Amino acid sequence: MAKVVLITGASRGIGRACARLAGACGWSVGVNYAGNEAAAAEVVRDVEAAGGRAVAIRGNVAEEADVTAMFETVETALGPLDALVNNAGVLGPKSMLADMPAARMKHIFDVNVFGAYLCAREAARRLSTSRGGRGGAIVNISSAAARLGAPDEYVDYAGSKGAIDTLTIGLAKELGPEGVRVNAVRPGLIDTDIHASGGQPDRADRLGMTTPLKRAGSAAEVAEAVIWLLGEESSYVTGALLDVAGGR
Repeated sequence: MAKVVLITGASRGIGRACARLAGACGWSVGVNYAGNEAAAAEVVRDVEAAGGRAVAIRGNVAEEADVTAMFETVETALGPLDALVNNAGVLGPKSMLADMPAARMKHIFDVNVFGAYLCAREAARRLSTSRGGRGGAIVNISSAAARLGAPDEYVDYAGSKGAIDTLTIGLAKELGPEGVRVNAVRPGLIDTDIHASGGQPDRADRLGMTTPLKRAGSAAEVAEAVIWLLGEESSYVTGALLDVAGGR
């Protein structure tokens, strides 16, 4: 039977690339999305075309009821959960911290931190062997911004991803005895539309030239690292923060 993975924020960018690659590797995929139903449906079709099974689930990761329903829907449609890719995240426009409205910062932390913790908690409840689960893997999507700080641009986003790194380290220690591995991937300058949502659609290409590899990365390159961390090939890897950042 195919293994089942839930990927949050899977209708675009890195989440979409992870869903497509998971499908190609034979996984059954829960495709969570916040609002773009058409994009999520397209990802489901891509997964199915690659040979996997998939279901689209609308839900706001910052709402506990949505998160609980999301996990229940995945298991009802696809079977018991084996893995979570904790990917959903948001970014605000480029700004100095001194100029950031409180509402913007709250939204960033509600989705990127509280949402990620809620999803990780729900996965821990379902995967832990002492709670009836089969073990499994969680991959949190952090960011190179967690160690760079994103000065003059997104220090709120960077801080939210620092929390993801800490979640990864602590949860890996909690869940190791439960048969669950927990790791994080920290993408660098990746060519996705999250930069446009931050008001800088050319940011990845522009700053990618400053990396040692002299280019931006692709969502597909990040997905390769994520799917490796989900699989048995990485069976002795837990608590790792894996940079996919071109040496930046």
